[in-house]
Amino acid sequence: MTTAKYWNWQQDHWPKFSWERTEFQTKENVFLQASGVLVGIEKHLGDDDKLILLIDSLSTEAVTTSEIEGEFINRDSVQSSFRRRFGLETDHRRVKPAEEGIVEMMVDLYQNYSEPLTHQNLFRWHQMLLNARRDLDDVGAYRTHDDPMRVVSGSIDDPKIHFEAPPSHAIPKEMERFVRWFNDTSPGGKSALPALTRASIVHLYFVCIHPFEDGNGRIGRAITEKALAQSLGKPTLLALSETILKGRNKYYLALEQNNKSLAVDRWVEYFSDMILAAQNRTLRAMEFIIQKTKFFDRYTDKVNKRQTKVLLRVFREGPDGFLGGLNAEKYISITQTSRATATRDLAELVTLEAVTKSGTGKGTRYHLKLD
Repeated sequence: MTTAKYWNWQQDHWPKFSWERTEFQTKENVFLQASGVLVGIEKHLGDDDKLILLIDSLSTEAVTTSEIEGEFINRDSVQSSFRRRFGLETDHRRVKPAEEGIVEMMVDLYQNYSEPLTHQNLFRWHQMLLNARRDLDDVGAYRTHDDPMRVVSGSIDDPKIHFEAPPSHAIPKEMERFVRWFNDTSPGGKSALPALTRASIVHLYFVCIHPFEDGNGRIGRAITEKALAQSLGKPTLLALSETILKGRNKYYLALEQNNKSLAVDRWVEYFSDMILAAQNRTLRAMEFIIQKTKFFDRYTDKVNKRQTKVLLRVFREGPDGFLGGLNAEKYISITQTSRATATRDLAELVTLEAVTKSGTGKGTRYHLKLD
């Protein structure tokens, strides 16, 4: 048994969260200003580049939101599924149910972000995500099992309970209240909240209810994206899950530190910073696509097919590039060419100033030279 009124949902005034509303105004302004910058940059992208950005952003979100939960899916398969859904040519590879499900949910989120949240919407997402699971009693519905829904670590004999959610019999009432609160706090709602504040509380509120038998983290992050998109009036394409994954331990620690009180200032500050960091990653990704277009405008007629293949592969790694940089071994692996040819090709790219060279011997690395 848990101690009475130990968790936030056991407090007398649950779910009336409290926070200092003026404290986060600066962060809200930064978010809105950066959102305007993103819109401005997007206008400089051609239709093809916009579609590339869309598919890449959705693919990254799908893969990383799954990885946060310890589920590893194939990025190439996910991208292939997104390409098919947006009418682009694919390699016709087989896509597993778990990959197809997360893609289906992300597309639904992207296309219907402005719609009010409903129970049916959440059930549909859950069905998409977990349709292939045979070990769950409730798929496409809120949990009904009698066992406590807990986040636990340690041994069976001496477990540490990090959190315990409301019992299953209370979930319909809790989710009815959550859905109403979500829609009331949307832009134009009777209790509208600023973008970062609303998204932060949405995430904590939903995760604390933990209404599903599994998939709560992924659906919680999707609802957060929906909240941000509604505040901006357009899909955000933020690298939210990618940013959370980079600091996953801090994310879980922050959730644990904020599940026992209705005062959520610390949580809003933490999660707002997470959203701003995700926004910055998206800004870098947009700038990277523009740099890619300019790069190939300069070098398309100056590089051979092998070099083009490698350069495209490096660009696929995004702004951070290959871990440790490109080297001769990676060049050989990508092109299936000889070491002598790889060395010559790389030397030509350096001469063209398409890449820069650092290190010597086996430590030689090559990096894209961008504006």
